[in-house]
Amino acid sequence: MADRALTGVLLVGGASSRFGSPKALAEHDGLTLAERAWATLGFCAERIAVGKSADGLDVPFPVVDDGTDTRAPIAGLVAAPRAAVNDLTVIIPVDTPRIDARTLEHLAEVCADAAVPQTGPLPGAYRRTALPVLERHLAAGELSLRAALEQLDTRVVRIDPAVLANVNTPDDLAQL
Repeated sequence: MADRALTGVLLVGGASSRFGSPKALAEHDGLTLAERAWATLGFCAERIAVGKSADGLDVPFPVVDDGTDTRAPIAGLVAAPRAAVNDLTVIIPVDTPRIDARTLEHLAEVCADAAVPQTGPLPGAYRRTALPVLERHLAAGELSLRAALEQLDTRVVRIDPAVLANVNTPDDLAQL
């Protein structure tokens, strides 16, 4: 995949209620989860972090406000293509520290409207063609990304579950 046609998007987080503090600022092996994810997206021609400006996260890169009071990943998936230069985005949540560039490149290569792992909608690759469906779902308060994916031309890619490890609690982070 030529990196010139790809925007990497980092969703910097939500309420982190199960974690107890912002996951983006949690440290693992000397880096915050946000710094680790940002570095993972370094192969992309453009990188954007999306979140809530009001959260005031102390991260070393700018955060684009998702423009809504809704705290759900779909808000970031709507904001990302609006802010991106490129048609194709690879999107990772801050709490998937084992995701790697090779996996993201593969998702981008097979993307129709969307390409996601067998576990669900994130991480994933999304084209701007997915935006109208995502916008409709967000506007209607239908926050399930899985429901939106059913209305898109979505490719499902088998990815090693270890690569998709998700950090929801401090214990999850300690077990990495």
